[in-house]
Amino acid sequence: MPRTLLERPDAVRALAGVFRRRGFESSSLSVIQQEAGIGRGSLYHFFPNGKKDMARAVLDQVRAWFEDEVFAPLRAATDAVEAVSAMTKAVADYFVSRENVCLFAAMTLGEEKETFADEVKAYFVDWVDALAALLQRGGLTLEDAHENALDAVAGIQGGLILTRAYGDESTFLGITGRVERRLLARLS
Repeated sequence: MPRTLLERPDAVRALAGVFRRRGFESSSLSVIQQEAGIGRGSLYHFFPNGKKDMARAVLDQVRAWFEDEVFAPLRAATDAVEAVSAMTKAVADYFVSRENVCLFAAMTLGEEKETFADEVKAYFVDWVDALAALLQRGGLTLEDAHENALDAVAGIQGGLILTRAYGDESTFLGITGRVERRLLARLS
């Protein structure tokens, strides 16, 4: 039986779980209601423009977390070694606790990918740019810093796919550990 949520952030967290498990396209309104435990009235109260509005709210929440916990610390860090280690720990903890799914990557699949293309691109550009700037402050050339940042983010994202395929989160933890070691080796 759907429950009434009094706070929009509660609804966004519940929706994130549905989109992680089902993806955007497979999350019909009835599936969302059932799995999130949110009544139709509450959904339309919080998200008057429907499912796309729900997905944007979820992406905004994820984006805010990454801005606070990953991007801003990378931009502000003065110790590149510490910041790389903090980033890989934060990212590993985040994705393991959220079913090893990157909602931004998931939104690039299917027919709706153009709907969220700007948000998805901005998320990845900001991550790569923040990490590249840190690596450059750590002594790498501009080109080398950007290439290593791009490879690191790609490795983490690919690690999520392999982890889900293998059904073993130790796969992801191993990959994030190797990403960290490679970046730290470049900073030495």
